[in-house]
Amino acid sequence: MDILISPIADLTSHLIILFGFIIFFSVLSLTIYILSKNHKKEWLRKIVGSKKSLTKLSEDEVKSYFGKIFIVMFAIGLLSFFLGIGIGNGIKVSEKISNNNLNYDYKITFNTNETKEVYLIGSNSANYFYVEKGNKNVKISPVGAIKTIELTNNKN
Repeated sequence: MDILISPIADLTSHLIILFGFIIFFSVLSLTIYILSKNHKKEWLRKIVGSKKSLTKLSEDEVKSYFGKIFIVMFAIGLLSFFLGIGIGNGIKVSEKISNNNLNYDYKITFNTNETKEVYLIGSNSANYFYVEKGNKNVKISPVGAIKTIELTNNKN
């Protein structure tokens, strides 16, 4: 389930990311639309890099041709988008850890009744990823080993 929800959560986590994705999709769709409407022009063949003449193709073949280009461009753009978000967030958290600029806003109580003040990096359905106060190592705890998580510094 995390695999299906995580990309949606990433897109909606910040308004600028959502708008960037919408603009990317809109520009790509508009570009493919313009290319398909002007498929008989010679300058288009040069831009697309097609060795075959697009003037001899039927309307369905043109839609199929540019549909394949759209899918490849969208897949590459989507992959780049999510890789960029992941790498950027990873670098940001890494710098926070190395510079000790973490806000320890959570307390985790384990099943052994041991409580630790932590900076929560993230979680999924199986694990919590965190850094303990006074330690620069990232720790991973399974969900079953944690009794409670308390937000100690609620900014709202």
